Amino acid sequence: MKLSKKQARLRRATKFRAQNADRGVVRLSVHKTSQHIYAQIISDCGTKVLASASTLSAKIKNGGNKDAAMKIGSEIAKAAKKAKVTKVTFDRSGFKYHGRVKALADAARDGGLDF
Repeated sequence: MKLSKKQARLRRATKFRAQNADRGVVRLSVHKTSQHIYAQIISDCGTKVLASASTLSAKIKNGGNKDAAMKIGSEIAKAAKKAKVTKVTFDRSGFKYHGRVKALADAARDGGLDF
């Protein structure tokens, strides 16, 4: 579904506010498209990616559903443990907290990340 210009602008504005509010805290950033979902753990200064996971890197055939988001959530939690990160803030990049974004967050919590 194509977003209107206003909807796209509002999502970008929300993303910008969230990024600036989370300075000084490690954050779990999520981006989704119609076919894939991506997750990154970004350092507190915002310049370094500590861990990442996506449906492309995991070679999941259909990455546009909740099952794929749950797999990516558990994968990012494992990568975070490997990078010695346990506490993060959740940056949903302006996307609504339901569907695939919620599935990813729940799987990451189950994997041991503390939001």
